Amino acid sequence: MFERRHGRRRGARATHARKPSAPAGGRSSGPARRRRAAPRKRGLAGLGRLTWPRRLRPVYPRPGRRGWRRWIPSWRQVLGLCSSVVGAVAVLVAVMYARTDIPADLNAFATQQDNVYYWADGTEMARTGEVNRQDTDLDKVPEKVRWAALAAENETFYSDSGVSPSGMVRAVSKMVTGGSTQGGSTITQQYVKNAYLNQEQTFTRKLTEMFIAIKLDNRMSKDDILEGYLNTSWFGRGTYGIQRAAHAYYGKDVSQLNASEGAFLASLLKGAGLYDPSLGRKNHERAVERWNWILDRMVTIGKLSKEERARYTTFPEPKAPPKPAGLTGQTGYLVETARQYVSAHTPVTEKDFDLGGYQIRTTFEKPSMAALAKAAEEVKGRLDPEKRAADKDVRIGAASVTTDGRIVALYGGPGYLQQGFNDANSSVVPAGTAFTPFVYAAALRDGVQLERGKPRTPVSPATVYNGDNKVSLRTPEGPYWDRSGKIVKAVNDGGKSWGKVTLKEAVAQSVNTPMMQLGMDVGLDRAGKAAVDAGLLESSLGTKLPAFSLGTATPSAIRMAGAYGTFAAQGLHSEPYSVDRLSRNGNEVPVEKPKAERTLPQPVAAAVDDALREAVRRGTATTAKAAGDVAGKTGTGQGNKSAWFAGYRGKVSTAVSLSRIDPKTQELLPLDGLGGAPKGATGSTYPIDIWTKYMTAVKQK
Repeated sequence: MFERRHGRRRGARATHARKPSAPAGGRSSGPARRRRAAPRKRGLAGLGRLTWPRRLRPVYPRPGRRGWRRWIPSWRQVLGLCSSVVGAVAVLVAVMYARTDIPADLNAFATQQDNVYYWADGTEMARTGEVNRQDTDLDKVPEKVRWAALAAENETFYSDSGVSPSGMVRAVSKMVTGGSTQGGSTITQQYVKNAYLNQEQTFTRKLTEMFIAIKLDNRMSKDDILEGYLNTSWFGRGTYGIQRAAHAYYGKDVSQLNASEGAFLASLLKGAGLYDPSLGRKNHERAVERWNWILDRMVTIGKLSKEERARYTTFPEPKAPPKPAGLTGQTGYLVETARQYVSAHTPVTEKDFDLGGYQIRTTFEKPSMAALAKAAEEVKGRLDPEKRAADKDVRIGAASVTTDGRIVALYGGPGYLQQGFNDANSSVVPAGTAFTPFVYAAALRDGVQLERGKPRTPVSPATVYNGDNKVSLRTPEGPYWDRSGKIVKAVNDGGKSWGKVTLKEAVAQSVNTPMMQLGMDVGLDRAGKAAVDAGLLESSLGTKLPAFSLGTATPSAIRMAGAYGTFAAQGLHSEPYSVDRLSRNGNEVPVEKPKAERTLPQPVAAAVDDALREAVRRGTATTAKAAGDVAGKTGTGQGNKSAWFAGYRGKVSTAVSLSRIDPKTQELLPLDGLGGAPKGATGSTYPIDIWTKYMTAVKQK
């Protein structure tokens, strides 16, 4: 209560006293003058004591009251308290608003998108990423689809300030009273919640949401906010964003949606778990009801004509939920290969790619992939690791590459989730005698040097070499001695002696001794260079010793297929590649794609091609005749620890490798007895069988 003074005021008696007369001239003097001048000397200091007049000064408990009434505040005290509280809240809100900034970074889930991989024909192959989301520009969303969302969630979006005061009051009151959580949010607030905050229903979060929404509404255009909202909203079925929702429910791009389909997708914004028809009969009923309401609402706000509304009488049933496109089987190997290509041949960094939103059109052809996997599994099915120890730990790698460099198929192992290591891209399996065509090409291109200091001598396919077993190897200086002081001798498979053979025959029949001596004559460095020119990697060549000519190099199946493709292309080489196009949210990203380069003279490549065809006609690769007009070469590694077949038909070159690798030591194991084969048999029959089955199944290009 404010104090009131009773009785006469101080100095009341003085009003009856006789006032001293003023001196002549109307000026007072003495004490009276000083008393009147005193307030002037105090100036503004005196006003400070008048801020709270005595009659308004609050006093509590209330004087002049007795009993319980003394403790009841007056209306002035209640009003003063409320004013103080409102003032304090206003100051607090102002401070919080000033200190609340729009976060620099979106939520991780709001920026994280999935990367979508496609087959060469444009159909979806797989997707990776934690969130099934794909951004799209607002102008690609049909106008009526946009307004379906606005009619469902916030029809005043383009005219409001970004917040709904009544909705906020309703939401806060529900939270304070312990009721069910309420959104109470405009589209701007929902976008702020999706993109910057979290899904918690707390007073602090709602207040922060409101402040950011107001600031965001002042900083961003309404279209930008709507675009962000449509790209970050949850639509169920593991999808964020209207683009992925269009694919998940209707199997089409968002730009192809009509108003009816848009109305259904808009219904999901209220809660996909309640409105996805595939989740039950009740959900279907709710979805139909809300779909009708949204279309009617669009008519009410003038965004859909009555005539068009009359056409939408049948609920647009969405398709059944798609099965997840995972990385099972061979798919994981394909995704891994394409991902590595993006990393090495585009400006996209690892960090950027992990944020997602990329569409990767690969070179992989689905029919070829299916045929290669089937051929490998069928041939591998002839092995019995349960009964034969020689059939255990078998590894198969295969790749199919066109002459222009496109990797159309590969077989990386039993399955990506079962074995993450990609055998089609591994460099651990020696090429064996499948390497000899490169030695042959080097000799035809560069000639041989039989004596040091003398000119190099040209050779041809008809040049004759000694094909006998255990022929001593020679260098331009004389015999080749090993470190133990013994002359090194070449050995043929099975100890067979062929007598005098042409180089073409030596390649076709896999005669070791002529090819080892040819490598010494041409120079192992030159033989290695020819292999690299054809397409092998320098890093896979290894040490240059006499056995180098018989394939101690360990190329991957992809590289071997690409190198044999150089022979098929008459000396033109294109580096293997697995990504045809790359885009992010519909915008093209540059991808380096190889250009064909002449790395071998055409006559040299033609001569090698002829020898490889001879190998199929009547050499070591006659089994491959079943695939048509083909060329190729078998390969057996030293100690029978690897087996290959590489060859081509038309514009497609394919290489298949087979090995056994100890899972503990990662060392190569011999293929002796593989599949119950007799002693001395090589494992090369399996790669050529896989190759032939595959090439027979696919169409010729």
